[in-house]
Amino acid sequence: MNTLANTLAKPLTGRVAVVTGASSGIGESSAEHLAELGARVAVLARRGDRLDALVSRIEKNGGTALAVAVDVTDAAAVRSAADRVAERLGTTGLLLNNAGVMFPAPIEELAVDQWQRQIDINVSGLMNVIGAFVPQLIAAAAEQGVADLVNTSSIGAQNIYPTFAVYTATKAYVTHLSRHLRVELGAKNVRVSALEPGIVETELAGHVTDQDALQWLEDSRETVEFLTARDVAETVGFLAALPPRANLQQVTIMPTRQPH
Repeated sequence: MNTLANTLAKPLTGRVAVVTGASSGIGESSAEHLAELGARVAVLARRGDRLDALVSRIEKNGGTALAVAVDVTDAAAVRSAADRVAERLGTTGLLLNNAGVMFPAPIEELAVDQWQRQIDINVSGLMNVIGAFVPQLIAAAAEQGVADLVNTSSIGAQNIYPTFAVYTATKAYVTHLSRHLRVELGAKNVRVSALEPGIVETELAGHVTDQDALQWLEDSRETVEFLTARDVAETVGFLAALPPRANLQQVTIMPTRQPH
């Protein structure tokens, strides 16, 4: 009876989870929640001090975690990180590909550096992580019967938000890529999901400098209760705990009062 209760409370026991962008927001909260569900968790981001603090919290709560400071735009460093995870925790069977940045601005401002930064992290960084960890996901699925690749996209992949053109275009890439990868990898028992949140209360909005975008966010606060990172984290945990036969390929989670 205790074994059954433990399995229900910790459905990810025996699985190794990797979370990128884990130093704050959705990544940080997801790492903590996946550890609560029983996974051994590797947390990846550039800010090593924050990762160390996160690992300490997870371990204090009885979990197992590993901090790996890495920039996802450095393909060689990401491959080295993947090797370290395999050596320290085991074969990765769950990947939350979450690192991302958002810099809205009118296209006529020609904020080329910001365009490139979003493409480098949201697209190229995403691909670097996929390239480094997909072999482990396939191996884990062969051993355990299932593995999961969850890519953090955005409601912006579907809807139109003025001044967010480049950011939302990168997220449309994430969603469309995820659909294709689901077909490729599903035959090997690797489930692929695109997770599309609406407005979430995270540091991401703190990077915004465009005044129109800032005003839109502030105006939204008057009528909308934003999602929390924990709301999204619990959705990630739900996806990973589904029976192996079930794959939610695209999940949109919105604040109840956010219209679009």
